[in-house]
This record gives sequence, C-alpha cells and structure tokens, in this order.
Amino acid sequence: MRALLAVICVLTLSVASSNTFAWWGYTKAKHPILLVHGVSGWDSLGNIVDYFYGIPYALTKDGAKVCIASVSSFHSSFERAAELAPQVKQCAERFGTGKVNIMAHSQGSPTARILLNYGDYSKYIASITSINGVNKGSKVADFIRGVLPADSVAETTVASVINAVGDFVDAISSDGQDFRQDSVEALETLTTPGTAEVNAYTPWGVNTSSYCAKSGENHTIKGRNIKLFSWTGDDPTTNVFDVSDAFLAITDKVFGSEKSDGLVGVCATYFGQVIGDDYHLNHVDAINHVFGTHGWTEPKSLYRKHANRLKGKGL
Repeated sequence: MRALLAVICVLTLSVASSNTFAWWGYTKAKHPILLVHGVSGWDSLGNIVDYFYGIPYALTKDGAKVCIASVSSFHSSFERAAELAPQVKQCAERFGTGKVNIMAHSQGSPTARILLNYGDYSKYIASITSINGVNKGSKVADFIRGVLPADSVAETTVASVINAVGDFVDAISSDGQDFRQDSVEALETLTTPGTAEVNAYTPWGVNTSSYCAKSGENHTIKGRNIKLFSWTGDDPTTNVFDVSDAFLAITDKVFGSEKSDGLVGVCATYFGQVIGDDYHLNHVDAINHVFGTHGWTEPKSLYRKHANRLKGKGL
C-alpha cells in the first residue's frame, strides 16, 4: 500500500510540475502590456482594489510584463491621451523593449488610439487592443447629453458632483497624481459626435463606412506596422449577484433591440481585428469587476489568451 501511495504521489507531482512548466511563458509577450482604464477609473485604490481586478497578476504569473496607466477619471479623450503619452514611453523604456502592447477598456480605447497620431508616440506602440471600447460613441452618453442641456443649472450641478468624485478617486489612487477633472468634457467625448471627432483625428482601425462595419489587424501608421484588435461582451446582465447588473439593465434600455454591454453597443466597439463580440460580459465584467463576479465568460482568460496571441505574433 505504501509503495502504491508513493507511486501516486510521484505521478501527481510530475503532472503538476509539467503543467507548471507548460504554462510558464504562456503570457510572455515580447513587449510589456500597458493596461489603460476607462471613464471613472483608476489604477489601484490604495494598492488594494485594482481597476483591472486580478488581471495584472493573471498576466504576470506566466511571464507577461505589465504596466498600469493612470489618467483622469473624467475628462476628454484628448486630454487623457496627453496624460497617457509619457506613461507609454516610460513603460517601453522601463523594460527595454522600446514598445508596448496597450490593452484599453471603455474610454481607454479612444484615449490610447489618439496616440497613434499624437506627436511621434506611435513609435512606442506595437499593438492596441480595445476592450468594450467606445469607438463609435455610446448611446447612453447621447441620452444623458440630451437630458442635461449644455450650460444648464442641472449640468453644472451634476458635473460638480462627478468632478468631486473624480478628485476623490485621484486622492486615494496609488499613483498619487492630481489630474484635473472635467465630467462635461468626458460626456461630450463619449457621445456619437464626440467620438466621430476622435475618429477623424485617428481613423486607423475604425471602419466608418457603416455602423457595424469592421476593420482588420494590420495597419501602417506613420510608416510603422501596428496591430489593432478588439473584443466585447453583449449582455448587460450576467450574474444575479453582480450589483452592476441592475444599473446596466436600466442603461441598456436606450439601445432598444440592439445588442450592448449595458453602456456601449456591440457594433460601436468594433476596432481592428474583432476577436469576439458575443462574450457573456457586461461593461463592468470586462475588467473582472465587481470583485470577480461575472457571467459564463471568465474575463481573466481573455486577457491571458490575448497575451499569448501577441506572443505568437512576435509582439
């Protein structure tokens, strides 16, 4: 019996060891991955609650090099891009590879995309991946813009409250930076007209021939081959225990019969090569919040698989 148990133990350890070595390096892309948060976001609150919840560890434990960006919680995509630019360069230089693979959620997508045409920062970018990105506007932003008339008392009051929230988030974020907040500009830039302005400035990867038109992976930008990707979820309610579901079920009403993640229509997220557009994720699930509560699609696995995809492409 003891001999049998010894054999079982040896076999178990061998399998565990082989699996460990098989996974090591799975996410080890050539260039570091720079995670960029969306509207109302942060890098890490007091080094306790990451915006990309559990995702940095899921990537780094099998070889990826990861940087986490921090820009204004509430501001225009152009202002956020100016804040992001030096962080892209710093991340590229920190690991000595000269470039980064950007993975950006929500407003992080147009924020990162602007850098393709911002000075010469495209030289630091190997790829951009949009995750539930606002690439052709948000009908929720359009609706709110219609409810809050420009320069009205209601707009000023709501903006003051939201700006205060942004200031508070900055104060407790781990980066310690003090960004200026402008929630009105944030709202404007996420509307359909606001995003059209972004797309006119940085057209690569967004096919504007029709609302649901798609693009491709390879793009020559300022003489450089940069790969562009995207994915999104298509269901605002994914888990009965997810507190964000109730809110997103309400915001989803503005989409009518159109598929959305609760805040952005599926077709409005299309950018570059569309890896998937029917994941069981809402807008918050896409970053593995609230605290890892999600639907049938496991968010961290999407980031890991994509890191491996980038690795396979020499990125």
